[in-house]
Amino acid sequence: MSGTLSILPHIVASSASRWPDRIAVEAGDRRWTYAELDAEASRLAHALGSGGVGHGDRVVVCLQKSLEAVASIFGIQRTGAVFVPLDPAAPLSRQSAIVADASPRAIIGTGDRLADLARAACGPSPALLVNAGHPLSAPEAVPGSRLLEWRDLGQGAARGDAEPSPGCLASILYTSGSTGVPKGVMISHANVLAFTSWAARRFGLTPDSRVTSVAPFHFDLSTFDLYSTLEAGGTVLLVPRQVALFPAALAGFMDEGRATHAYLVPSTLTALLLKGGLLARRLESLGTILFAGEVFPPRHLTALMEGLPRAALYNLYGPTETNVCTFYQVQPGDKGSERPVPIGEACSGDTVFALDDQGGLVTGPGTEGELLVAGPTVALGYWGDAERTSGAFMESHPAAPPGQRVYRTGDRVTLDRHGRWRYAGRRDQMVKSRGYRIELGEIEAALLGHPAVAEAAAVGVPDEEAGHRVEAFVTLRGEATVPGMASLQRHCVEKVPRYMVPERIEVLPVLPTTSTGKVDRQALAARRSSAKR
Repeated sequence: MSGTLSILPHIVASSASRWPDRIAVEAGDRRWTYAELDAEASRLAHALGSGGVGHGDRVVVCLQKSLEAVASIFGIQRTGAVFVPLDPAAPLSRQSAIVADASPRAIIGTGDRLADLARAACGPSPALLVNAGHPLSAPEAVPGSRLLEWRDLGQGAARGDAEPSPGCLASILYTSGSTGVPKGVMISHANVLAFTSWAARRFGLTPDSRVTSVAPFHFDLSTFDLYSTLEAGGTVLLVPRQVALFPAALAGFMDEGRATHAYLVPSTLTALLLKGGLLARRLESLGTILFAGEVFPPRHLTALMEGLPRAALYNLYGPTETNVCTFYQVQPGDKGSERPVPIGEACSGDTVFALDDQGGLVTGPGTEGELLVAGPTVALGYWGDAERTSGAFMESHPAAPPGQRVYRTGDRVTLDRHGRWRYAGRRDQMVKSRGYRIELGEIEAALLGHPAVAEAAAVGVPDEEAGHRVEAFVTLRGEATVPGMASLQRHCVEKVPRYMVPERIEVLPVLPTTSTGKVDRQALAARRSSAKR
């Protein structure tokens, strides 16, 4: 099956030829078979190609989870173009920054937000706009762009010369950036398939599999939900945002949908346990639970093991720049442990190793170092940012196989006595909260945009359920009136996604500093931790 695939468009085409009448995607009471998904992807590819979209062009997609969103991904990639997903719930300012950076040839969206995004593009307007939802109030609002309605897309296939090669750029996933500007991780077809083909085999996906798709498409956890499932001929169960936000509703969705596999961040699993009544449901079909994105609190993992004893549990690890590069199957002996489970061993064809503070290899227990990843899942770099790319990626390393790119994760790890990697924390200002990787510097940049704020420092306060709570401290300019916390939070909502808005913002006369004059974030985090006691 997977061994014959070399590019992502082959996934749906291959599965449609083998299982044309099986259900590929479900979204509420709507569902498409593989034949229907293949046909819709071809219709879009034909329209994009006819509109001038081709190899290397970026196509921005701003859609809620839907059948059309799935077809958009494969339709774009059939033209050799690059899929650039936006968070549809993000502020327009953040969406516009990504559009300006990506300079798309086409945008797929819905309603007047589609026109807003088109106007945000740098240079000429996008050649093509595809509306997949509510109509625009003023269709002529973007001069120079051709507007198509999804329902009016014609029939046809992508041009014969459209097929990309495995090393071509397939998608750009934008993650939090320390300068206040999101950074685009460039991912090739080969990068994705190295993980998804391994995962489809390792986690036993078949045409009978029913996989919940909770993660939004701009979040790399969705890679397994979508590509691995469709590669195996299974069914993707698209979880609406309004369901994903409420633990009880999500638990019911998984139960009623007869889900066989679920891939979630630990904070979501914890919420399902504590607030969603997950263990009160039978969930007889759920045989595999994958989790990633943050450390799973040991006592909640134990509760999950005891409540769902038939389910196989796996801890997956890897930043967006590598997708999943290590994994660990939770063992019976992990039950009741006070220590988080390991991130495990290399997978997806990758090689992982760690360097200590002197640059030497970590070869045994007792030494902490930074984890590096080499292999087929390592991304191509950062879109339009050669300096940042050269700082995080290396073309080779003596500890890596010849010819394989290497990524410096910034994560600190140790080896245990069994030779398994264990996560020990970050080396920079990045934290994980509810599965999202957050650059604290981006939050600080947003706060500094407030007219009353002189200085800002964001910190991650360890939290058992969320991984970290994001909180912030500010000082004020001159005689500025002290703004309320709600006012500062509203300001942040306009600049960053809601998951990055600090839960608490405290005004201080001065920010504490270290002996070198830097803001003492450890002191600030300790201040908040002690305040919670």
